[in-house]
Amino acid sequence: MQTTASPSSPPSLTATPEILAPAGDRQAFLAALAAGADAVYCGLKHFSARMEAENFSLNELAELTNLAHAKGRKVLVAMNTLVKPGDLAAAGRLVDQLQRHVRPDGLIVQDLGLLALAGQCGFSGELHLSTLACMSTVSGLQAAARLGVRQVVLPRELHLDEIKLMAEACPPGMHLEVFVHGALCYAVSGRCYWSSYMGGKSGLRGRCVQPCRRRYTQENRRGGFFSCQDLSLDVLVKTLLDIPQVRTWKIEGRKKSAHYVFYTTTAYRLLRDEAVSVRSRKEAAALLEMALGRPGSHAGFLPQRRYIPLAPDSHLGSGLLAGHVPKDAKSPFIRPRIPLLPGDLLRLGSEDQPWHRVIRVTRPLPKGGRFDLATGPGKKRAIGGFDQENKGAKVRDRGGRPRSDKPGGKYGMDTPGHPPAGTPVWLIDRREPELHRLLHQLEQEVADMAASKTRPGTEASIPASTFTPALPETRRPEGRPWLMRVARRPQRRAKDATRAMWLDPKFLEHMTSATCRDLCWWLPPVIWPEEEEVWHQALGKVRSAGAEVFVCNAPWQMALFNEGQEGFRPARLWAGPFCNTANALALDRLADLGFTGAVVSPELDEQAILDLPEHSPLPLGIVTAGFWPLCVSRWRAEELRVDTPLTSPKQEIAWAREYGSNLWVFPDWALDLRQHLPRLESVGYRLFVELEEKLPSGLGQRPRTSPFNWNLRLL
Repeated sequence: MQTTASPSSPPSLTATPEILAPAGDRQAFLAALAAGADAVYCGLKHFSARMEAENFSLNELAELTNLAHAKGRKVLVAMNTLVKPGDLAAAGRLVDQLQRHVRPDGLIVQDLGLLALAGQCGFSGELHLSTLACMSTVSGLQAAARLGVRQVVLPRELHLDEIKLMAEACPPGMHLEVFVHGALCYAVSGRCYWSSYMGGKSGLRGRCVQPCRRRYTQENRRGGFFSCQDLSLDVLVKTLLDIPQVRTWKIEGRKKSAHYVFYTTTAYRLLRDEAVSVRSRKEAAALLEMALGRPGSHAGFLPQRRYIPLAPDSHLGSGLLAGHVPKDAKSPFIRPRIPLLPGDLLRLGSEDQPWHRVIRVTRPLPKGGRFDLATGPGKKRAIGGFDQENKGAKVRDRGGRPRSDKPGGKYGMDTPGHPPAGTPVWLIDRREPELHRLLHQLEQEVADMAASKTRPGTEASIPASTFTPALPETRRPEGRPWLMRVARRPQRRAKDATRAMWLDPKFLEHMTSATCRDLCWWLPPVIWPEEEEVWHQALGKVRSAGAEVFVCNAPWQMALFNEGQEGFRPARLWAGPFCNTANALALDRLADLGFTGAVVSPELDEQAILDLPEHSPLPLGIVTAGFWPLCVSRWRAEELRVDTPLTSPKQEIAWAREYGSNLWVFPDWALDLRQHLPRLESVGYRLFVELEEKLPSGLGQRPRTSPFNWNLRLL
């Protein structure tokens, strides 16, 4: 069967990168076109890693794609979520409908199963590998090319020299995509399970609740230890102009407004087209300031001046400061530092404060005028973008939680109507008349194009798809189940378990060849381009000692065994749990790459876990016990102490530890699925993994354990 898409001709290198703008709703899509974006990326109502964005129906996307193509712009559809076993048919039908009736220029995917579905549907556009797929090794680009990938979205943590290393290794016909602006996740993309472990809202499924944005307490110090500034390369993007393999500059923000999209796209067009002009650089900087994002930084982009984009004691909410609530005010108000326009949205305080709310401006107000924030009976205010009457009804915050609106109520004087003096007010969205006019013009063009293609009184509708995915032939498991215990340092022999160890290049100096030979070796979830040679040497040492079994924690790490590793016994490679494998077609792609087994994603729910072996072409394993990380990051705030407990506002306890150049954050309660071993064995699982992690001194393991999402329905 056909497994990968085959565009008619390979793309050519270009010295002028395209600007790829985000669109989470119709207005943002039109704003991207109005600003001159070369391409727009957006998601559907399903299988999008930004499920909290409004997203698009197929009919709406077809209309907008026609408009974009008429203007010579490209449209990319992000279907970049983890795909569960029961999702394959629905995902395949969507790809089939996109191919037949929308004809986007490409799909952005993280799940290997979607690469296979695109091939089965005969998708004619390009296949782009999402940053959630965590392509961080130079050698791994060749593996992605084998699966039909034409463009790779690089991790946001790479610095300029590492981007150049990836560019030099790009196979013919492959391009790179680099984020130049927008929000930064604390975790390496595809290596965050925080939201999922805390309650089933998976970032890999597009439903992250951003626990990293909370303020944590450590040793009586409270701060946003994991809350990142935005990325803003601004004038530094000119360094990317010298790397022809970087075809795309990407702006993050599918949950942002049309205002943000228009301003950031316009700014980066200036920086690309008039990079040598001082006036243009200043104009672009002013545009980015008005885009209403969070405080920005270059993050780690400059190798000679690495910057950690964390400021635990700073305000890191999005928006432009409009003013502060003054002292001794009988009722709260501000005198805005900038003129306010009808339709502007203001945010009072921060989301973790009881008086937080969003207020819509209804009339023009000059700079320095008085804008009242109090809301009494009969007055309206906007909360989360919706006008609500406040006539004695319960007031709810943006998360839907009830709040008292009475002085002296649950929050005392710190109620929604009584913010304390000094509370900041931020402009978070606005509707300028000129932008409104441009969007209205484009709406009219959409309507005119639709009218020319349909008869009066009729409305085109995309028909349902009858696509059914072809699943791989099942390989029935043979032999008895086996237990593997994975430690950080060599263990004593155990009769009931296979010994395994996380590969640590530095610690190898203290190990004998015999010990190396007897262990199974686990690679880390992330290997950075500048470190790749070190890992080549470490693998060479353990393989020369006779080691044969290795667990790769990114599919692309298998390429480390194909380059510079001649003269050794053939390695038996398993795909580890950080490969986020969740469906039969992804397993089939892993088999194509050369894996002999796979440890499935531990964040799947019970039904998905039990369904996976039915159509698996590979032997399967699963993590059944141990400390599973909340996330893996390349950044550590200077104020954060490792191996020291942190407490969230909800009294959840976590701790962080450095391994190599990465920081791992763990909860203080372990994963435990061992009571389900009989069922797992009966459906076909043969490898059961226990991850050992030494607790920090003074922190005892709770009696509480977690089944992860076993008892939940992973949305």
